[in-house]
Amino acid sequence: MLPRENDPKFKEYVLDSYALLAYLEGEPGGDRVKELLEAATEGKCRLHMSMVNLGEVVYIVERERGLPKAQEALACIAELPIEIVDADYNLTLASAHLKAQWSIAYADCFAAALSQLKGAPLVTG
Repeated sequence: MLPRENDPKFKEYVLDSYALLAYLEGEPGGDRVKELLEAATEGKCRLHMSMVNLGEVVYIVERERGLPKAQEALACIAELPIEIVDADYNLTLASAHLKAQWSIAYADCFAAALSQLKGAPLVTG
């Protein structure tokens, strides 16, 4: 059983696009994301995702399955207990710094930077 918010063991997590896609598409790892979503619904943890990573989920679904499915996915995501974090000044600069240091996709830098800024583990595939 996961702890509640006032417990020092209360956790926050950052989801990247891969994790959310695994959940939406019923892929490997999606079960773990489902557990986290259920825990967040019960107030036992908090989930975050950057707006850039949300956009990544939407464009991947649209490219692979079409605009109507992307719109359905977006409506589904809007109902999930995930705080969507805008790409503000601090997050954007932290992401740019990571991109300058490492050879990873820019969108992944937003997930990693948000994880660092929140002090929360990054849930990915």
